[in-house]
Amino acid sequence: MAPKTRYRRRIKLIKPSLQLRLVGIFFGLTCLGGLIQVLHLAMRLSQLASSMPEGGNYLLMQLPGLPLEIFLVSFFLLLPLTMVVGVMCTFRIAGPLYRLEKFMREVQDGSQSEECRLRKGDQLKELCGLVNNVTAEARARNAQRSEPGEQRESSAA
Repeated sequence: MAPKTRYRRRIKLIKPSLQLRLVGIFFGLTCLGGLIQVLHLAMRLSQLASSMPEGGNYLLMQLPGLPLEIFLVSFFLLLPLTMVVGVMCTFRIAGPLYRLEKFMREVQDGSQSEECRLRKGDQLKELCGLVNNVTAEARARNAQRSEPGEQRESSAA
């Protein structure tokens, strides 16, 4: 029996279109949340400035640029973080989807007779089990087709 090899995913963008779309959604939501917070802060500061007995006018003069500055700093701090976290979260889904697609093509081509396996920590394990159940007959036929060739090769050696 061959030793069990541990496979590590080296490529984080295994399905770039799906992963980048999801990261874009994360990023859009992060920007929207940041913008809402900055606008709320500006509104509250302007209310505070108008009710101050002294120095309120100075604070009101500083307000127009302040929300934009806060938003830009937050944006450039959160952009890389959102991208990294988004990719790290999505590769646990995109990797199994890629593996399942590849497995189904191999079963269809007749080159796959083993069960589909996913890495520890990957999502969609229930789907992988269902795919194994559905493809069991096709994989058994693939195994029967490959056995005679293996026997001829081993007897020729």
